[in-house]
Amino acid sequence: MKILKLLLLFISLQLTAQQGGMWIPSLLQGMNEQEMQSLGSELTASDIYDINQSSIKDAIGHFNGGCTSEIISPKGLVLTNHHCGYSQIQSHSSLGNDLTKNGFWAQNFSEELPNEGLFIEFIVRIEDVTTQVLQGVTDQLSERGKQSLIDKNSAAINKIAKREDFQGSKIKAFYNGNQYFLFITERYEDIRLVGAPPVSIGKFGSDTDNWMWPRHTGDFSLFRIYADKNNKPAKYSKENVPYTPKHYLPISLDGISEDDFTLVFGFPGKTSEYLPAVAVEQITQKVNPSNIEIRKAALTVIDEAMKNDDEVRIQYASKQARIANYWKKWIGENQGIEKSNAIEKKRAFEAKFTNLIEEKGLTAPYGNILSDFKTLYNTYENTVVKRSNFMEVFLRNIELMQIALRLYQFEEAYTHDNSSYEKAKSVTISKLSKVYKNFNPEVDKKVFETVIPFYTVNVNSSIYSETMLTSASEVFKLLEESPEKLILQLNNDLAYKYAKPFIDEFINTINPEYQAFISQKNALQKKYMKAMMEVMPDERYFPDANSTLRVTYGKVKGYQPKDAVYYEPVSYLEGVLEKYVPDDYEFDVPQKLQDLYTAKDYGIYADKNGKLPVCFLGTNHTTGGNSGSPALDAQGNLIGLNFDRVWEGTMSDMNYDPEICRNIMVDVRYILFIIDKYADATHLIDEMKLVHPKTK
Repeated sequence: MKILKLLLLFISLQLTAQQGGMWIPSLLQGMNEQEMQSLGSELTASDIYDINQSSIKDAIGHFNGGCTSEIISPKGLVLTNHHCGYSQIQSHSSLGNDLTKNGFWAQNFSEELPNEGLFIEFIVRIEDVTTQVLQGVTDQLSERGKQSLIDKNSAAINKIAKREDFQGSKIKAFYNGNQYFLFITERYEDIRLVGAPPVSIGKFGSDTDNWMWPRHTGDFSLFRIYADKNNKPAKYSKENVPYTPKHYLPISLDGISEDDFTLVFGFPGKTSEYLPAVAVEQITQKVNPSNIEIRKAALTVIDEAMKNDDEVRIQYASKQARIANYWKKWIGENQGIEKSNAIEKKRAFEAKFTNLIEEKGLTAPYGNILSDFKTLYNTYENTVVKRSNFMEVFLRNIELMQIALRLYQFEEAYTHDNSSYEKAKSVTISKLSKVYKNFNPEVDKKVFETVIPFYTVNVNSSIYSETMLTSASEVFKLLEESPEKLILQLNNDLAYKYAKPFIDEFINTINPEYQAFISQKNALQKKYMKAMMEVMPDERYFPDANSTLRVTYGKVKGYQPKDAVYYEPVSYLEGVLEKYVPDDYEFDVPQKLQDLYTAKDYGIYADKNGKLPVCFLGTNHTTGGNSGSPALDAQGNLIGLNFDRVWEGTMSDMNYDPEICRNIMVDVRYILFIIDKYADATHLIDEMKLVHPKTK
């Protein structure tokens, strides 16, 4: 009987461990540790997170606030995705020296390129401060009053938090504001570019393969952290030296097999796993479809322009990738929600939840939650959709409209508080500089003509020939005028006059209504989260992603996306050559890589069958922000680099389904092969610690 119970527990742990989850690394002891070990992990919770001695978390850095990176040498060498470092690679590129096209490999420290504004932040420790943050917060307070007190309490906690002078601190909400954690951080700001493959490797497959499997993309780049002579964070200086880390990741040469344990460690950005059915329905059936059409229209114009002009290709490379990324993601998300029957499953869960509320006599505090959700989402549906469309049209796709929006914000800041004029001007110049850096009025005009009809019937493309806003020099010159003259000229500009009524409506009507919706939704979501945990205490609840450090564990695993189709979990270099299209911007293959393939010159990086693995799949629950996250084996060695999800599983942000949700990782052996054999940058390999954990 005892053996049977243990067997049932083991089976239960296996099933539970593969159902997704983004777990807080400081809270892994107990069930999470047991689950990981049931999947094959040999790591303890303290191997992963420890504040008294070095642990894996000390090697995991938040890369520029949007991606993840990891230290892979005792000299502060950092690995992240190619797409995470792309804007830095692009910033060092020109027509005469195109690092995006040709790649870049520093041969020594002196050749490594500094990057203004780039930072990597590490977590020193995590503390639960829920009691302190919520002190004095009662249901009698308004939502604004509650948040005001939470902010005041948080500021007081941050002020007295125990930390070194060079360390930072921040408090983040978890479980929709039912729990709070303090993070002590260290931010390094001298980050230099060390190496990057050409886009024909780092972005191989580009938009066509994005979110798809099989993938054959060497999506990686290398940076290095520099510190002062005391190994402390410092601004860029020629006197700085390579950072000596508390921990760096050994790299496994033994590779992976299906069902091997995988742990992905990183900073996932945002998920919404506990939304009610009515919310998922609105997102997938109202918001996503309109935004998909807007981005499709913009991409049609941009793609054509990039194919016909190398200068435009460089200007728009990063912007095009950003626009295409979520366009395709939303399509897959909608398909995944439908395929997994997610909305109906949520409704079934809500029926169970409602019944348990009644059974447990909790109708008074929780009985109206779901009906309140329905009323709220229905009331604000038009506002939610229109705001989302405005953001797509005026902020993300038409740059002339974004310029007008930034200048409108500047005018508003001055009008409401002219004492902040200089500060507002500085902020405006900074934001506009980023837009103008790669602004092409001719391409943007075509985007305008294609996209603006999705928002209004008032289409007037003549504004491009009759405005000063297409000229960075004229706008920056105008910003040096007196406030009165500046505002007068601005309001006489044709493009500004065209955009201003739409922006007025957004600022004064649409956005305030949306913020009212968000305030009510957040309060209700917090109550719903608390109710679920009280009514169904035996369920497992991981907190939604919020750009804080998390662990997700699973296995190397293929999947069946549709009837009679099974995807193997590993792709190989053969697949790169199968997709090869000469001179194609997505599927061209460098001659040297072709030669290495023909000669089968894979060195020590081939698998036991003599093939070179490129990418592999796992059941790890990832999202945006996990780009660049390390994939670790059972002993904590680096085996891959997370960079994407499969198209059918992009809905995991709202509904993780272990049957079809898979994350995609570059095999670390392919990364080493490119560095060593393709780039001849063996000096970088020599920095690393290569191990054979399977052949001990």
